[in-house]
Amino acid sequence: MIKNTILLPLATIALLAGCSTTTPNYDAHFGEAVRTARMQMTINPDAGKTVGVGTDGATGMDGRATRRTMERYEQSYKSPPQAVNVINIGGALTSSDTSNGTGVSSGGTP
Repeated sequence: MIKNTILLPLATIALLAGCSTTTPNYDAHFGEAVRTARMQMTINPDAGKTVGVGTDGATGMDGRATRRTMERYEQSYKSPPQAVNVINIGGALTSSDTSNGTGVSSGGTP
């Protein structure tokens, strides 16, 4: 009986010891590196609070320029600009037949 009265509280203490926080210093500074990095990347922490900048930025543009800008922005989604092939492997600009009539290719891409 004495063993049970001693073992039960010891077992309870051992189990509850696993629930305690062993890193109070880390917990107090959790996320500090992310907040510091975000502040270092922010050029102007007061952006959006100044008149004419940020959420109130459209007051610095005239009406015609703003309207034309919005029209171009909307048109870019309706008909995106044609893709340009920058990489030209083989030297030919088109994919037409480049044989010289003898069945032998002249060196361009077929």
